[in-house]
Amino acid sequence: MSLLLFWTKIPWPKYIAWARVLCAAAALVIAYIYLSDLQPLIGVMLLYLAYSIVPAVRGRGMSGLLGLLALFGDTIYFLVLAALPTEHLLWTASLFYLYVLVEALIFYSSLETCVVAGSCVLFCGVLSSGSTLSNGSMRFLEPLVVVAGVLACAFALQRDRQATRIVELDERLKAAQKEAEKAREQERQRIASDFHDGPLQSFISLQMRLEILRKLLDRDFHAGMEDLRQLQALAQSQIRDLRAFLHSMRPVDVDGANLVATARRTAESFQKESGIPVTFLGTTTPVGLPQEMTSEVLQMLRESLHNVQKHAGATRVAVSMEKTDRGLEISVDDNGHGFNFAGTYTLEELELLRLGPASLKRRARSLNADLVLESRPGRGAGVKFRIPLQ
Repeated sequence: MSLLLFWTKIPWPKYIAWARVLCAAAALVIAYIYLSDLQPLIGVMLLYLAYSIVPAVRGRGMSGLLGLLALFGDTIYFLVLAALPTEHLLWTASLFYLYVLVEALIFYSSLETCVVAGSCVLFCGVLSSGSTLSNGSMRFLEPLVVVAGVLACAFALQRDRQATRIVELDERLKAAQKEAEKAREQERQRIASDFHDGPLQSFISLQMRLEILRKLLDRDFHAGMEDLRQLQALAQSQIRDLRAFLHSMRPVDVDGANLVATARRTAESFQKESGIPVTFLGTTTPVGLPQEMTSEVLQMLRESLHNVQKHAGATRVAVSMEKTDRGLEISVDDNGHGFNFAGTYTLEELELLRLGPASLKRRARSLNADLVLESRPGRGAGVKFRIPLQ
């Protein structure tokens, strides 16, 4: 990361501009010494040197259309150097070609880099094959142009692919962050709803009973003591409910390789803590759910059992888990009081009528699962989930 930060902090436009000045000055000096008879050419090279000094002194690079024109001009200047009939400009032309490739790689895309390299390779190929334009230095310059051009194009293409990949990963990261924030908000709402409907209501009821007890003790001490014993039993019941609520908030012990074994342990833990016998029937076929879905499924099972302990007054619970062609089917049935309504309802009907546990409905929606709730007032209730398998 520190190397990347160092790379991004380098003032490349300034360095590239001064490199152009040095290459132009070196070419002008060598041409003035060995090609003094070509006065028009020296005038053009002097003009190019003056042009290259302007952005170097300003300390800013050229971008957009001006930048493309500058890259085009630098390429033409290299072609002029390559065509000169002298071996003294060989190293200067080679260095300037490398400069042009570096300029294209730093500031432009793979398309511009490939166009520059291809143009130079084509020009040098034509120059070396022409009987009148060929010279001895071209035999050395042409392999350099080809090899450096191919390497520059390959590097530019790979860089663009990596840049595209980085953009895709960044978009995925942002999407994952949004999903994580959405999941956290849903979990906060669920906890707030469960706490409001559970421990908070219990403590409000306890506070009201304490106020009644205070008044009763002033009028009838013995009746107040009897009510106090009932209140103590209520407090013990609320402690059990609070412990069950805190247990439901713990992270799920996910066994991604064997969901059924983890669900069985969850049922056994519920029976141990609540004292309510649980019959568990599980499939022997591997389920193969992703770890995230496995965690949600186990959380749904825990919440269903927690609702049975808190509201149903049941003496027996049956849990089944079966893998079918339609998906993973889970059911939790009890012989308790049932809900305050009778009948069998789907998730859509429960949403429309605003019936059933809100947290279970939210989790079913998040898993794209089918939910069916059956209520038998006075005889128990049952909740069934069908989670699609991908």
